[in-house]
Amino acid sequence: MNKEILKSLAVACAIIALALAATAARNAGLIEGETVTRLVMGAIGLMLVWYGNRMPKTFVPAARARQVQRFGGWSMVLSGLAYAGLWTFAPVSAAFTGGCAAVVAGIAATVLYGLGLRQKTAA
Repeated sequence: MNKEILKSLAVACAIIALALAATAARNAGLIEGETVTRLVMGAIGLMLVWYGNRMPKTFVPAARARQVQRFGGWSMVLSGLAYAGLWTFAPVSAAFTGGCAAVVAGIAATVLYGLGLRQKTAA
């Protein structure tokens, strides 16, 4: 199996293990339900940061594609940090809205950057 797939599966298993451990702690009365949500959502934000960091390191033959990949990596890292930070410190309603907005803004910025490079190349 590909090393990249194994790394991704390991991250997914770690998040599932965290969710199960946090749920067990909640059932034992050690933490509250909101804490479980914040832990898991914060871990998802850190996973976005990890993928964003790995994104520019994968091989793409075209120079423009590498530019978009670098921009997309930065965009994903920043939106993942915002997502994790909001789920760690903000009220739940603000974390949900702001976290989703941060991820959507990161995706939109990457798409718009790629389209802008495509227009420059076509012109």
